Amino acid sequence: MIKDVTSTFPFQQLSVPASSTALTIPTRDTLGMVGTPTVAMIQCETTAVRWRDDGVAPTAAVGMRLEPSSILMYDGDLTRIRFIQIGGGSILNVSYYK
Repeated sequence: MIKDVTSTFPFQQLSVPASSTALTIPTRDTLGMVGTPTVAMIQCETTAVRWRDDGVAPTAAVGMRLEPSSILMYDGDLTRIRFIQIGGGSILNVSYYK
């Protein structure tokens, strides 16, 4: 049996604006190999955000709420997930894996 090795990708810290924003998905892992992550561990810092991944932009009132210090393990289509701040100064910390 061969064990798959998890690839890590560069960390991202994202300031979430008052308009819907997407992740900036890395195209190389931390070893410099070309690839695309399939999982993101997303931690909300400071103020809450809302997110959607159904092709519709979230608003400050509509979408899945992610509270400060909460972690979202997301393994859907990373190009479709979008975030918006609920209050000012929202920050997301994102780690990517494959």
